[in-house]
Order: sequence, then C-alpha cells, then structure tokens
Amino acid sequence: MGWPAAGIEKGKPREVTAREFNWVCGVDESGRGPLAGPVFAACVILDPDYCIEGLADSKTLSEAKRNSLTVAIKAHSIAWAIGFASVKEIDRINILQASLLAMKRAVESLSLVPSRVLVDGNQKPRLRCPVTTIVRGDSLVPEISAASILAKTARDAEMVALHQRFPRYGFDQHKGYSTERHIAALRMHGISVVHRRSFAPVRELIGTCKN
Repeated sequence: MGWPAAGIEKGKPREVTAREFNWVCGVDESGRGPLAGPVFAACVILDPDYCIEGLADSKTLSEAKRNSLTVAIKAHSIAWAIGFASVKEIDRINILQASLLAMKRAVESLSLVPSRVLVDGNQKPRLRCPVTTIVRGDSLVPEISAASILAKTARDAEMVALHQRFPRYGFDQHKGYSTERHIAALRMHGISVVHRRSFAPVRELIGTCKN
C-alpha cells in the first residue's frame, strides 16, 4: 500500500484571515461494504468565500466528475485530510470501529482544530471537538459531500494500485465490492492477504489463501 503507516494524507492549510475562526469540518468514509481493501475516511473544511460547484454524495457522481472535484476540493478548501484503517484493523476491531478510526485519524491530522465536526450517518468517532452526526449528510451538507468525494477517490486509487499486485481479482473494476466476477475469482483463486476475513463470503473460504 502506498500510504504512510499512520494512514494519513493531508493538504497544507491555506493562509486565512483572522475572521475565519469557525472551522466547520465535514467527515465521511468510503469502503465499509467491500470484501477487500482498507476503509478510507476524509475530512474537509471548505472556504466560505469560494463555492465549489457540483458537490454531492460521491455515489451519485461519475468517476470523471469525482476526480475533477477532488482537484478542486484539494486546491480551494481551507484544509483537508484523508485517513484509513487497514484490512488487519478491520478484521481485528470490526468494520464500524475501523471506519471510526479512519475518521479519527483524518480529523486529528488536520493542522487546524475544527470548531465542530459534521459526520455522515449516525455513529460518532471519538474526537476532542464537538461532533454532530447527520443521516444522509453526504447529500445535504457541502462539507460532508466534499469529504465523501475525497474518501471515495482515495480508496478507488488504492484499489487500482492493489490490482497491480493481485490482478486475478479485478480490483480495478469492482474496487473490492461483492460482484459476480469477484465472487467467482475468490472461489477459483482463494482469498488474498488484502481480503477481509471477517466478511462473508471471505470467511467461508478461510484456509484457501493463495497470495
């Protein structure tokens, strides 16, 4: 995996004026459902004076649109960061806790301390700043929409990289999700070291690790 051991990537905060002190940070994850690969999370503090057009839930956007928005978000946000939790962590502490861990890593790597954090869904990571959960926040809150896009593009890029190591499984196409092709590859080749052993049907194939 081409990521630091701590599971963090972040942008350098831009210079801001003294009046900009109410840092609202959006947080979302990507990759809770797949059978393989890490889970990613991102956090974004948007610039209130710069409108990034087209922000929406990453799942509703085309790959090309997500990629172009990722460039804009990284260039024009006050601050952003990406964190992940590994497959081993997912299997050890479960996918929910691993998702919250990835969120925590992202937020706590920011050079700015958010005034409050808005998280998609109904589960809160343990942070030192106020946290509010918002169901369907990735569709309703621009900061969370931006975070969902960064998390999705970062995880997709990681799965494409993993495809180079494990080409039998087609990670570049399905990104580790449970598709017919993926299940067929699992049955034919067995599980790899990047498959989540705590997930069915991977769990049913324990003992058939081929990579």
